[in-house]
Amino acid sequence: MNLYTLTSDLHGEFSMPASNEAFILAIESNLGEPFTHKGNDYADYGQGEDIIYVRTGGTEGLFKKIFCQDGVLSVPGKKKIRLLTSGKSNSLAASMEILSYLCQRNYPAEIIHGDEQQIARRLQETSDESFISQRLPLKVNKILEGKRLGVVGRPSDWLISSDVGYRKAYDTLGVELIDIPMEELLSEFEKGQMEPLPALKGLNTPKFGKPITEETFTRSLLVYSALKRIVAKYHLNGLTLRCFDLLTAIQNTGCMALAILNSEGIIGTCEGDVPTMLSMAAGQALCSTPGFQVNLSKADRDELLFAHCTVPLNMVKDYTYDTHFESSIGVAVHGELPEGPATLLKIGSDLTHFVVRDVELAANQYEGNLCRTQIIIKADGLKDYMLHEPLGNHHVIFLGHHAQQIKEMLRVDR
Repeated sequence: MNLYTLTSDLHGEFSMPASNEAFILAIESNLGEPFTHKGNDYADYGQGEDIIYVRTGGTEGLFKKIFCQDGVLSVPGKKKIRLLTSGKSNSLAASMEILSYLCQRNYPAEIIHGDEQQIARRLQETSDESFISQRLPLKVNKILEGKRLGVVGRPSDWLISSDVGYRKAYDTLGVELIDIPMEELLSEFEKGQMEPLPALKGLNTPKFGKPITEETFTRSLLVYSALKRIVAKYHLNGLTLRCFDLLTAIQNTGCMALAILNSEGIIGTCEGDVPTMLSMAAGQALCSTPGFQVNLSKADRDELLFAHCTVPLNMVKDYTYDTHFESSIGVAVHGELPEGPATLLKIGSDLTHFVVRDVELAANQYEGNLCRTQIIIKADGLKDYMLHEPLGNHHVIFLGHHAQQIKEMLRVDR
């Protein structure tokens, strides 16, 4: 088997070759033979039995660059694409975005995920896994009629399956989407003008990241203040932020800004993800509760581990500060959510389907190799959807069971 890799430059922990990685060595041991390691050289892809190991998040754009010519998907050999994932460094989340992109184009693909023994067994199988679709048809419902949502900077480059037609969003959900240049946010930030703040906890020593200085903390709050002025200027009900640009532009993050905005009832999502912003806005309109934007990091039978570096402060029972996971700079939030009933929701980028499930929030955890707020969700059969037909990588979690109410408002009855 030929093993190709996709690795983001943001993840320095993967500077060593995949051939030396314990995860890969364990799979090879269970297979009884080594991979032929191709690294990031895809020159002969499609000529043998090929596996793509998605080592980290932020690699979706790399996949598109390799396999798209002039914007058209073109895979040598035209074989099913097999995406191997681990349970760390947003490997699974990136694979879900890639799989969603391929599903949109009706290209055969699958995610291979689990422990090393499960992965080895699946790699040796040739038959397709069966699953029951959990997607529901979305009706024209105008649930967000009169709402205005901003897109600050364009969507992040790795959101390859998350383009939304602005006119269709208006015709289907009733929402107006407004583009706002990143330069406008940076200009507001440079004013150094602090808006009134809610009561916040003082700084703590991060469990995994580097120490956070008062200056770094203050600058993270200046991002909030800049966004708050943009919200007022454009009369916004919410926004999505191309937040990773802030890492290089101001050496900080938008995690604190979005955590506070969401706690104030102003929708705020990361990475310029418009479908997730629409999902959060629709869920909040129907459930009257804030939403937590999440990546799936690990799926083991009916237990799924979700994580992200920001969470609404009014959604958690406690929180501490850490640095941003991928970059180890700025300020991120490790929140602990109340265990109990919860709902998962995602509206697809083409605004024709959505997924909603009542789930159970079983536990919180805090490990160093994932985004900072980490929750374990229990849901029968949800893993099948995530590994076979996800509507992008990000989903939204709301506290309480609201699936039936959401279905009644969003679903086309057939």
